[in-house]
Parts: sequence; structure tokens; C-alpha cells
Amino acid sequence: MLFNSCCKRPDPVRRGLLLCALLCCVLASAPSRAGGWRDELPRAEALGNGELRWLGFRIYQATLWAEQRPFQPERGFALQLRYYRSISRERLVQTSLDEIQRLNGAAIDAATLAQWDKSLNRAFTDVAPGDELIGVYAPGHGMRFYNQQRLLADIDDVRLARAFFGIWLDEQTRDQGLRRKLMGTPP
Repeated sequence: MLFNSCCKRPDPVRRGLLLCALLCCVLASAPSRAGGWRDELPRAEALGNGELRWLGFRIYQATLWAEQRPFQPERGFALQLRYYRSISRERLVQTSLDEIQRLNGAAIDAATLAQWDKSLNRAFTDVAPGDELIGVYAPGHGMRFYNQQRLLADIDDVRLARAFFGIWLDEQTRDQGLRRKLMGTPP
């Protein structure tokens, strides 16, 4: 009797339950970014950290995380910023784009900057003292942004990712002292 009941065509309710169970199994086995940035770099260690100050005011504490020493910018890494001040999303985006443009000059056209403006506006949030934004560089893909609770954005643009992290890591960054501290290199 049990064998016969298993071989019968399932009724619509049973079919719906089976599809739901199958979907749950597929979703459970799919890679998830909901767990946080540490899931992407499980063996990451802090390479270095330092503060950004402007006119004597503390703006944020930055920490560079990677799974290897010395720092290898072509491999995955995370840059964690813990803010001391409230800053609007618009200000974060505009400051980022200004620095990207300063570092790259005419190599980035107006249309590309406009697209990057949209991408960063979707990724960033307003920040308050104690808030964190964590950017994860994903080689061959681009970058992902997290706050303390969740994934904020997944940006599939390697060129933007390199330009964005160059704000801190490029040899021409404004704050050479912070760059050295982040990379854990002596002054």
C-alpha cells in the first residue's frame, strides 16, 4: 500500500509542497552574501589601521583586511571604515568621485563618472558616529558593500572597484601616512 501511494501522481497541494521543498533545498545550497563580509574572506586578518583626520577632526578609523601578507591588491580584501561623524550619502559619494577623478584625471569620461555616481548612490547610506561601511574587493567581479547588519550593494564593475579602493591604496593617495598604516608597512 505504501509503495502504491508513493507512485501515484501527486495532487496539486502535494505538488506545491514538493516544489516548495525543492526550492528551499536549492536556495539553501546556493551561495549567500547575507551573512556579512567575513563570509567572503573567512581567513582575513587586519593588516593595518589608522585614522583619517581633516582639519584636526577625526572622520573615521580605517582597517585593511586580507588573507595574505604582504598585501596583494589583485587578491580579495576588505576595507572597513568606522565613522566618528555623521556624513550624508551624497557627501560620501561626491567625495569618493572627486578623489577618483583626481587620481585618474581624463582617463575617466563624464559618462563613466555618471554611471559610477549612480552605482555608489545605490551602495552607500548616510552614516552616523559608530556606523561602519565595509567594502570588499572581489577580483574579476568588482566590489560589495556591507554595513554591520547586511549586504548593501553588489557592484559588478572591476574598473570602478579599482578606482574606488585607489582612494586609500593608490601610490598617489592624499594620505600617504594612512596608506602605509593600512598596508602595515613602516613609515
